[in-house]
Amino acid sequence: MTKFLFNATASGLHKTARFLRISYNEINILVWYFLIPFSWLCILDGILGFHFLKMGFALFTLGFAFGCRDFACFSDWLFDRSVVFLLSFRRFGMGYVLSSVLICVLVPLGVYLFLLYLLLL
Repeated sequence: MTKFLFNATASGLHKTARFLRISYNEINILVWYFLIPFSWLCILDGILGFHFLKMGFALFTLGFAFGCRDFACFSDWLFDRSVVFLLSFRRFGMGYVLSSVLICVLVPLGVYLFLLYLLLL
């Protein structure tokens, strides 16, 4: 099941990257460092009843977009750092695939479920 989730996620990212004409590293950074956190902040704003978090993140992202001189290079660097982070879980007996699925798929899914639970209270 772990390999299936990893391969399905990677395949979806590869297809999306090809469609958008960007690299695999770029789509990874966009999804996990920008889109997912932004969506969490949107849900949090819904829970808290204001718009400050998503507006603040949108302003940060806009500033980053204008300030980042080479997003492809930045994405390669951050993707490489993320791989190093995921590989560091080898000391706990987890390989890259397992740590990727746990940290990049299941943890975000758990956060979504928790936030949606709070939103629906």
